Amino acid sequence: MLISHVVTVTVPVSDQDRALAFYTGALGFEVRSDNPFPMGRWLTVAPKAAESSLLLASWFPGMAPIGGLVLAAPDVDALAERLREDGVEVQGPTDEPWGRQLLFQDPFGNGFVAAGG
Repeated sequence: MLISHVVTVTVPVSDQDRALAFYTGALGFEVRSDNPFPMGRWLTVAPKAAESSLLLASWFPGMAPIGGLVLAAPDVDALAERLREDGVEVQGPTDEPWGRQLLFQDPFGNGFVAAGG
């Protein structure tokens, strides 16, 4: 085996403080690292039990938003309610052959699917 797992996924953001507030507030992620970096700061967040993290990177101004990152959500309906309370536009939840899911974007246009129960 050459690669064992994904460590970090880079998510382009234009404002790291605003991104941090969204990911820790609306999604309940925890900060994994927040350190000085030659191009800004190395800021990673993740769900508490996750092995991989999201790098909230502001130093790629031409990088297009990502889409289709799938997050596991044990209670999709509760997540939808929380996101809506935080002013996030949510599509769903809907019942799909693989379970319930919802779609949403972060404040920077990065698209996510939350799937689960």
